[in-house]
Amino acid sequence: MIILIVVVFAILGFVVSTRLKSKFKRYSQTALQANLSGAEIAKLMLADHNIHDVQVVSVEGQLTDHYNPMNKTVNLSPDVYYGRNAAAAAVAAHECGHAVQHATSYAWLNFRSAMVPIQNISGKILNVVLIASLFGGYALGLPYQWIGFIIVGSYGVMTLFTLVTLPVEFDASNRALAWVKNRNIVTAQEYDMSKDALKWAAMTYVVAALASLATLAYYIFIFFGNRD
Repeated sequence: MIILIVVVFAILGFVVSTRLKSKFKRYSQTALQANLSGAEIAKLMLADHNIHDVQVVSVEGQLTDHYNPMNKTVNLSPDVYYGRNAAAAAVAAHECGHAVQHATSYAWLNFRSAMVPIQNISGKILNVVLIASLFGGYALGLPYQWIGFIIVGSYGVMTLFTLVTLPVEFDASNRALAWVKNRNIVTAQEYDMSKDALKWAAMTYVVAALASLATLAYYIFIFFGNRD
């Protein structure tokens, strides 16, 4: 069963990822009438929100764009940093949306940030227990039921993290789209492209959350679903 879950969501993730890359490639071919690069858009959005302690930098890779709250940097891939198109505008504004969340102490972002160390520890514990369970769980010297509690508990934390990520990502996109529209960064057609691009980017997080939920449900059933 677990293999089926992994395969199904691996295929679904591949489909969404392929669709996302296709959308970004397509929308990257449409030059912005405003003729602004992703870096320029990011700096303008930060300034409009009175955020002056966040740097906009270029990082290597494709679709590696992210906001780092630890050092307050908006990290944009070269295609986005230098791009002057609808896709670059969408991504740059989205990452700045996270910076705005940080500056305004957005509750869901704070919750997710607080969960990061707990999620990391849960992942390490889960790996150890799953490896030990291959040998019947006796390698840990714990009863079967305790193994179940540890696995379900650890995976529960990781699943919660994927679920908390959803409102953070959707809110950042909503902030980005509202700003590029109100600031006249994009035309009506470019706005639709930006909205579509961010929708498919968000779908990657939705798939990850669904996969985590399905796996958690599987472990709950395996360890606690056959009780009389």
